[in-house]
Amino acid sequence: MDISVIGASGDVGTETVTQLLAGRVLTPSERLQLVGRVEGKSSSKLFGLQSDLSDAYAEVTPELEVVLTPEKIRGDIVILAAGATVTALNQTRNELARLNLPVFRRYAQAIAAHGHGRELVLVVSNPVELAVEVFSQYLGRHRVIGVGGYSDSLRFRREIAHDLGVRRQLVHAFVVGEHADNMVPLWSSVHIFGRNGAQAVADVARLRGERVTARFPAEVDEHRTAVMEYLRQGKVREAFERVDQLPADLRVVLRPYITMLSGAKTSIATANVIVDLVRTLVEGREVVVCGQIRLDGELSDLHVPVGVPVVIDARGWTQVVPLELWADEAQLLARAAEGLRERIRYWLGEAANHEVNPRAPTA
Repeated sequence: MDISVIGASGDVGTETVTQLLAGRVLTPSERLQLVGRVEGKSSSKLFGLQSDLSDAYAEVTPELEVVLTPEKIRGDIVILAAGATVTALNQTRNELARLNLPVFRRYAQAIAAHGHGRELVLVVSNPVELAVEVFSQYLGRHRVIGVGGYSDSLRFRREIAHDLGVRRQLVHAFVVGEHADNMVPLWSSVHIFGRNGAQAVADVARLRGERVTARFPAEVDEHRTAVMEYLRQGKVREAFERVDQLPADLRVVLRPYITMLSGAKTSIATANVIVDLVRTLVEGREVVVCGQIRLDGELSDLHVPVGVPVVIDARGWTQVVPLELWADEAQLLARAAEGLRERIRYWLGEAANHEVNPRAPTA
């Protein structure tokens, strides 16, 4: 199976190709395309990266190919990690959408016109929901999956596992909705292997505290404001310490935000998620993950790209996993989906003369 990494010269792209080779995900008979642009630094950096990777992994490296025009992308799995990312406190998803929409369209059009028609696209770039919408229009929605929901769900499991003193592998939980401040961590989906029903209910009640799900967006706004003030003052450690005191669901939203703006970014964790998923697909296995897909009424009559649990294999996603949401979770997801639908209209330029008040999260 061949893999193409669009944006291989960027932080996430470089880390992804490195982990793919270090993890021996591909065999020497397969191909890994390092995709960049003729314009800019990637045209030279990718040839250097190709040489460096060949030196490091000579015995196990697949065929490494530098691709500088989107028409030459030939991967069975295409990883989209190109475009602008958050680099400043005041940078919004509206700005990312404006900068990245032409990138999304360029690659989606090229793959649709010149690909082999079976590509599975894994979207990392943000806004991930906008990329899913654009690629779904050109390739069909079942062949496009955003990994934001997968990352968020793994983080939620990790935070819960930390609080309970267990390994993350023993925690099951999903985060749905938008990959940003409008994500919806589902406490109703939390299951701790080895604990019976009563114990699990008690665990969730203790971890949530006396809080109401409907107030989750307001809580995110409140604590993000405090975190931003620490970051403006250069007090990164204090920002992390404040977040450490918050419940697990709030930490899921805010911790990556601080990491991204601390200068360290989240490239290692993001690449690890991608490589873990790619390995599963390359091995021909089917898996349930929470990812951004273009829904067409499969869950709660939603018609928008949004994070939900899905069954996927190397062909794409095949079905949406049913959820038994608490009533307030369902309401929060519906609100998030409606706001996202309006933002996508706005981003695509379809909201001319239509007043939109897009929330502009920056994580």
